[in-house]
Amino acid sequence: MKINFTKPKNDVFMVSISSKNTNEIIKEKGIKTLYLKCEEEMSLRKLFLLIRKMVVMAKGVKAEKITFNFEDFRFKGLKLNDEKLGEIIGSQLDFANYEFNIYKTKPKEGFTELKEVFILNVSKEVEKAILKGSIIAQEVNNTRTLANTPGGDMTPTILAQKAKEAVKGLSVKVTVLGEKEMEKLKMQAIVSVGRGSDEESKFIIMEYLGGPKNEKPIILVGKGVTFDAGGINLKPSSSLLGMNMDMSGGASVIHTIALASKMKLKKNIIGLVPSVENMASGKSYRPGDVIRSMSGQTIEILNTDAEGRVILADALTYAQKYNPEVVIDVATLTGAAAVALGERASAIFTNDDELAKDLEKAGEETGDYVWRLPMWEEYENEIKGSLGDWTNVHNKDSRYGGAIYGAIFLHQFIKGYKWAHIDIAPRMTSMAGENLAPGALGSPVRLLYKFIEELK
Repeated sequence: MKINFTKPKNDVFMVSISSKNTNEIIKEKGIKTLYLKCEEEMSLRKLFLLIRKMVVMAKGVKAEKITFNFEDFRFKGLKLNDEKLGEIIGSQLDFANYEFNIYKTKPKEGFTELKEVFILNVSKEVEKAILKGSIIAQEVNNTRTLANTPGGDMTPTILAQKAKEAVKGLSVKVTVLGEKEMEKLKMQAIVSVGRGSDEESKFIIMEYLGGPKNEKPIILVGKGVTFDAGGINLKPSSSLLGMNMDMSGGASVIHTIALASKMKLKKNIIGLVPSVENMASGKSYRPGDVIRSMSGQTIEILNTDAEGRVILADALTYAQKYNPEVVIDVATLTGAAAVALGERASAIFTNDDELAKDLEKAGEETGDYVWRLPMWEEYENEIKGSLGDWTNVHNKDSRYGGAIYGAIFLHQFIKGYKWAHIDIAPRMTSMAGENLAPGALGSPVRLLYKFIEELK
């Protein structure tokens, strides 16, 4: 989508904010006007939806170009300066315009998309903010494309290649470890999970060093399970569709690093993505296996479908070699998080109250909403193993609190560091009413970028 800041010279749809009861298009004196219904009391959440609705309506009438007045979006009650408003407008326009059409046959008239937007009455500072928002949205959409790609076309090897492509020409160093290298580092947790697949597991390391040399880095860890069949604990048929998106956390880390580099953030940021396929075969790791992780702690496998936390255990241990300032892991870890929160927010877990507040604030400002769940020390009793140190699910096979036990498990491999776990399973895909294309959502790239940008 091209964004312009001049008056359009040819036929475009004018967008006008309206208090009318319906969204409609009226043609008067040769001017086609798209009347966009607006709530009387505007909030930040409603603003996100309103901007997306504008794009959806334009595409609904196959409008390729629209124009609107920036002044119309200065709503009373919204505590936003013009630069923040501009960034939101820029990001939401591209966010709503995205559709995943790669595998569809292109119709003669082409796919419906908004090609140009003309935004009037903006200052140079606001222009920069709008274009910044557009760049953010592009990396979110690149994340969505990675996650939407079918599992047959997105193996660990391909994901590693896509990570390199994502930062081509940017100041990011990418190193990819294969299984032999991981074996030498005693990363048995990752290697064991990927053993059941014919596809080689990979460990992707992305290093962006934009800050001072002596400044501790921010570590982002993303779950990169490119397809999750459940292993020996095979998923039911109804649960297999969509499991190509089980690498959404890894995709978000890859493109957050790319975004940070594009925006030349003066921070040191490391991305770690353990990537595997979790398949069922004669070579698969088994229920009852005891795996010695890179940390030296052992993991008693009670369910092979709780594989994400197992591979993240090694990644969290590896993160410690950087002496990090903060570690944030992102994963489509548990359906239990969606049971707890529905589909409108990701779950966050941390013992650091200040970190929790910062992540919640970044979520509210960007639309990547998060909600904190507890991880009290007492929960550790339910993941203590009988054969190994820790079990990878509740040791009594309880169906309660699954998201919490996943977080408690991860915490055992990062104790002593400032750390948060974001379970993005509830926000893996868009939901009805969000004015977004179906499929992957690209969470939480916007949150991570905002958090890093504002971290002092």
